[in-house]
Amino acid sequence: MLTAVGESVVERARVVLRETDNIREVARRATDPEAGSLRIGLFPTLAPYLLPHIVPVLHERFPKLELLLVEEKSAVVHQRLRDGQLDVGLLAMPVHDDHLHCEPLFDEEFVLAVPTGHPLSSVRGTVSTSVLAGDNVLLLEEGHCLRDQALSVCQLAGAEERSGFRATSLETLRQMVAAGVGVTLLPELAVQPPIPPSPDIDLVRFDSPIPRRQIAMFWRRTSAYADFLPGIAEVIREITDGLMPARSDH
Repeated sequence: MLTAVGESVVERARVVLRETDNIREVARRATDPEAGSLRIGLFPTLAPYLLPHIVPVLHERFPKLELLLVEEKSAVVHQRLRDGQLDVGLLAMPVHDDHLHCEPLFDEEFVLAVPTGHPLSSVRGTVSTSVLAGDNVLLLEEGHCLRDQALSVCQLAGAEERSGFRATSLETLRQMVAAGVGVTLLPELAVQPPIPPSPDIDLVRFDSPIPRRQIAMFWRRTSAYADFLPGIAEVIREITDGLMPARSDH
């Protein structure tokens, strides 16, 4: 076990090692700014739905850049970013950390997924979140930021979490809805191609104020990539602008 002094020494040693890596990276990038390895962390309810859209484009735009992708829960991505194990984190806002630069990317709306035959499945327009009042909503287990985001919507709408069940993944939630167990909130990218639609699920969109989450790109303010990363962020913004539905409520 480390003493208080030992913990302080270890923390400072981590800073020294991070800066040593930064010095090497700065020297290498002076030769070829768009080459090297970029370690990117994303959380599980974003990674599988965003990456198919952005990876091919980033590879085409930056052919010498090696993308090393890590999928972990938000808290782990945040910590690894701080520790220097990751160069970039794509996270849902807010993230309160003065050591990190925040570059907003896009807003992602939530849609309501209901089983076919549900009273709301025949709705052709938009609905208020108040339709959730008194309903039981299927949610993810603790540690997923989507759980916290969906819970805040449910609490405002007067809905409750279905007791006795917490999913480990978004795909489990989707299958539970398809099986008629309940309803859930899905992020927009999780219902966009190449994700195939389910014949057993109907999607219902919300009217104003539309529940959404804000996705941003974070990196350490001292990162050797600091001058390069805004260009990556701009490419991602351009891609996602074409993926999100055109809505008047922002």
